[in-house]
Amino acid sequence: MPQTKKIPLTQNEACPKEHPTTSDFRSRLPQIVDQVVDTCYNNACFEHVEAEPLPSRQHIIDILESCRDILFPGYFRNQGIDRISLKYQLGLEISGLYEKLTREITNAIRHECLRHDISCQHCEDTGKENAFKFVNSLPALRAILATDVRAAFEGDPAAGSFDEIIFSYPGIYAIMVYRVAHELYALGVPILPRIMSEHAHSITGIDIHPGATIGASFFIDHGTGVVIGQTSILGQRVKLYQGVTLGALSFKRDDSGDLDRQSKRHPTIEDDVTVYAGSTILGGDTIIGARSVIGGNTWLTQSVPPDTKVLLKSQELIIKTAQNQPLK
Repeated sequence: MPQTKKIPLTQNEACPKEHPTTSDFRSRLPQIVDQVVDTCYNNACFEHVEAEPLPSRQHIIDILESCRDILFPGYFRNQGIDRISLKYQLGLEISGLYEKLTREITNAIRHECLRHDISCQHCEDTGKENAFKFVNSLPALRAILATDVRAAFEGDPAAGSFDEIIFSYPGIYAIMVYRVAHELYALGVPILPRIMSEHAHSITGIDIHPGATIGASFFIDHGTGVVIGQTSILGQRVKLYQGVTLGALSFKRDDSGDLDRQSKRHPTIEDDVTVYAGSTILGGDTIIGARSVIGGNTWLTQSVPPDTKVLLKSQELIIKTAQNQPLK
């Protein structure tokens, strides 16, 4: 067998005699730790040390999954149930939901009390009460979500069935999360509603603030990029397409220069209004009258009366062939 001749490395190619090791890097970590700890005593940075536990984001997502199982029985994690086991299965789900909600609502309320230096004496009692009030709203939530599913089926010719909508439409998931979060928001529960709405936002691209007021038979077609602000009011049978923004025209400030967080900043959309893709409607005084149609890519900062169509003037299109000649 022929011998392979080893070619010696040149001086430049030789491995360095000294190079950093894992231990060298680890020995420098305590210095970085000290620097990070120092930032915790700097008011310019944020920390949550020596405070009551915050609600768990993962537990809140699990609460949403439990809500979905209850609001749409048999579709998701509780597939395979029948009429005989339905009451037993829903009993387990609702009981578990109540316990989980009580814990997370209590943590949220206690955190707010301590954050504002309020004596926290009845946080757990309030958590139990609000959790029960939410659970008591489940039948009504099921009823209104049924109108949303029907609105999607009646408003989208591509929809093959109610099941398809419930299983796969991002708009329905975002609306379900909104309706759950809105109930908690209306009860005055802090933190949890926003965690819920931002979770839905992160996976659907649809941003609905839990403070918005939205009537029955609501449909979001396609959905990506839809934004509905906190003080928006939507009537019944409203239909929005992708990229629609219901936003604030400006942010008012009080005498001390702080943002005014109480005034109505977002528009009102009355019954049976359709808003097409890419449209932006701004301002707390802006009212879109019932049965109106807002065409795509419009920008509105003023009210329009009922039965109005708002359209952009047709743009001039220039279409050139491969020979760079305009089509006639």
